[in-house]
Amino acid sequence: MSEEFDRKHSFGWLINVVAKNAEKSFDAELKKHGLTVALWPTLMCLWEEEGVTQREIAQKSKVENSTTTRTIDKLEKLGLVERQADPNSRRSFRIYLTEKGRGLRDTLIPIPMQINQELLSRLDSKERDDMIRLLQKMVADL
Repeated sequence: MSEEFDRKHSFGWLINVVAKNAEKSFDAELKKHGLTVALWPTLMCLWEEEGVTQREIAQKSKVENSTTTRTIDKLEKLGLVERQADPNSRRSFRIYLTEKGRGLRDTLIPIPMQINQELLSRLDSKERDDMIRLLQKMVADL
């Protein structure tokens, strides 16, 4: 006899509720700047390191390559990134932030930091550290 499913003890359900709540808040704030949460992983990767390929962005951000292509197209139309020919490959491009894209960093980074702080404020410092460490371990294996 199998155990009955209990969503209140389901890691997947619980993490999804927290993630959806954070995403909804974050997306609302990003919309004030003409952006969406779907564009965020690519911007984060480029703020960490410019001049990377689309494939590298997809790998670092844990997003499908085809999704990354559409995201870069949108960011390019918004004037936040530009593609430059890759000197090592005729078929690849390197992705760089524009001045406008670089300039958004200081405005936008505090938003998820505040949302994370609010979500984690329910935990004591050891619980926060444990939660982050355990999630990092899980993400590293994906």
